[in-house]
Amino acid sequence: MGHGASRLRRLVHEVAKFGAVGGAGVLVNLLVFNLVRHVTDLPVVRASVIATVVAIVFNYVGFRYFTYRDRDKTRRTRELTLFLLFSAIGLVIENGVLYTATYGFGWDTPLQNNVFKFVGIGVATLFRFWSYRTWVFRALPAREAVADAESILEREQHTRQRVP
Repeated sequence: MGHGASRLRRLVHEVAKFGAVGGAGVLVNLLVFNLVRHVTDLPVVRASVIATVVAIVFNYVGFRYFTYRDRDKTRRTRELTLFLLFSAIGLVIENGVLYTATYGFGWDTPLQNNVFKFVGIGVATLFRFWSYRTWVFRALPAREAVADAESILEREQHTRQRVP
């Protein structure tokens, strides 16, 4: 198996983990959106922004502790700042789609609100995946990754030697 095949396999694995967290985040987003719409009289885009913010918090926890748990953790403040910056851009993309559909085209039924909320999430997700993997959850430098792997192997070997 060549280097390119293993890189592709890692990317597929990363996309699957990103998709699992992101899919759960979409459900959180849509549930909170519809709950806020149901229990308040807030305008549709305000309700959507609240739901997006809740989903952003949910997603950060999922991405940091599941999808990208093996990535560099030394610059947490930088990571969180960039995550919030790119999430805010994603929020504008997501809710810009909903705003345009609702106020630009007058598509304002509950079904249309959910369809365009979902479309906005989809467009914003493409941007978020690219920005999170490129800028936020950076891969460990190769030297550190090799040193980490070696120390894990040494610990395992040391543990095996002690067990009768």
